[in-house]
Amino acid sequence: MALVAGEIFDLPAADLVIDAMIGYGLIGNPRGRTAEWIQQVNQAARPVLALDLPSGLETSTGLPGTPCVRAAATMTLALPKTGLFAPQAASVVGDLYLADIGVPPELYAAPSIGLTVEPIFAHDTLLPLER
Repeated sequence: MALVAGEIFDLPAADLVIDAMIGYGLIGNPRGRTAEWIQQVNQAARPVLALDLPSGLETSTGLPGTPCVRAAATMTLALPKTGLFAPQAASVVGDLYLADIGVPPELYAAPSIGLTVEPIFAHDTLLPLER
């Protein structure tokens, strides 16, 4: 059993685990209760879909922390994170998809970001990515 937000879940009986424990801003290894949850998810040996990136994975370098969720698939949001393509991330990312979350192109072009993004979601809102 795993305790998440005050609820008890039977992870071994789950058909799918959605990982959204740690997002984009992770610095260092997961700690405390979050590290315990990651270990429990990995030990349950159930399929995991990671949202944005597997919890415990460093966004820029792709270095898996200790611990790090081992996902069957990762659905990254808006734009792919560079760390998802690092060779050392392959064992925890699984199949990789990019999902549209409605970020307007003008936001990417803002001076603080300075990106030109083509309309990548013109034909679909979920795209498979090759690594």
